Formats: sequence, C-alpha cells, structure tokens
Amino acid sequence: MKITNEDVLLIVDVQKDFCQGGSLEVSEGDMIVPLLNEYIRRVSTAKGHIYLSRDWHPENHVSFLEQNGPWPKHCIANSKGAEFHEDLILPDLFTVVSKGVDADTEAYSAFQGTSLSSDLKSRSVKRLFVGGLATDVCVKETILDALEEGFVVYFLEDASRGVSKDGIDETYRLLRDKGVDFVSLENFA
Repeated sequence: MKITNEDVLLIVDVQKDFCQGGSLEVSEGDMIVPLLNEYIRRVSTAKGHIYLSRDWHPENHVSFLEQNGPWPKHCIANSKGAEFHEDLILPDLFTVVSKGVDADTEAYSAFQGTSLSSDLKSRSVKRLFVGGLATDVCVKETILDALEEGFVVYFLEDASRGVSKDGIDETYRLLRDKGVDFVSLENFA
C-alpha cells in the first residue's frame, strides 16, 4: 500500500485526558503513541497529510455527567487534559480539527460540526487512514462519517484502543460489514 499526497493520516483524540492518568482514561491508550509516531513518519515522508482531531469542550458540555451526560469532565478547551499526548512526534505541518466545541451538542466524529470534509475534498484527498482513541466511540464515528462523505477509509487496528471489549468487538464487526480494510504497520508503506 503506497502512500501519496492524496492520503491523510487522521489521528483521533490522542489527548492527555484519554491516556494514562487522564479523567477518561482508555486502557493502554498510551501504547499506541509509538505506533502513531511511525505512521506519522511514513506519511510525512510520502508527502501525505497529517490531521489530528481533538475534543475541545466548554466547561458545561452536554456530554458531562454534571449535565446528565454519559462521561466525566474531559478535554476542557485550553486545559492540560485537552493537550495532545506529549510523546506524539508531530511534523512541522499538520492540521488540528476541534470538535465538541458547542456546549449543547454531542460530537464524537471529527466530521461533526467541523469543516473537515470540505477541507479534505479541497486537497483532493481520496483515502483516510484512521486510528486513535477510542475505537468504539470517536474512531468508529469518524470512520462511519468518512464513509458517508465518500472517502475510502482504512482502520489502523494496531494504533487504536477502545473503551470496552464488547464495544470494540461490535465496532470491528460493523467496520468490516461496511467494507473498511484493517491495516497495521506491516502492510503500510
């Protein structure tokens, strides 16, 4: 699989609050960082594009327990917890997509309430390689929306971690049913 300038590596929500010690820690979330760094290196070398999505919530976001949502407070805009994992080695050029910025709107997908789709289409992007946190929440929703937008999507199985075993298994079945190919570093050039 040869990477070109029509390809995008989309890293979903590898933020401190989702990693070890964070307010909404994903088990083994930190373990994907070295793998993502290698994906970043390979995509950058091939002149592909690097995008990172992030939760960027206001203090009173609808998804928080205090607002009767399902999650503890996490990734408050401009907080330490909203920062990308400190060991991610980012290239000079990359694009950040902030989601969940409206207090009254849930936003799991990097496409929801953002200009991601139009930005990718303006760059003539054809394929997305998606990994990050968490497989069964934001990664899944981002992949499903990318498919709806007409992109060819590959799931970085080795560079993603999920919230629950059942959720991960269900997501794997759903993605396979939708025709998403699973890739890992061994078959990624």
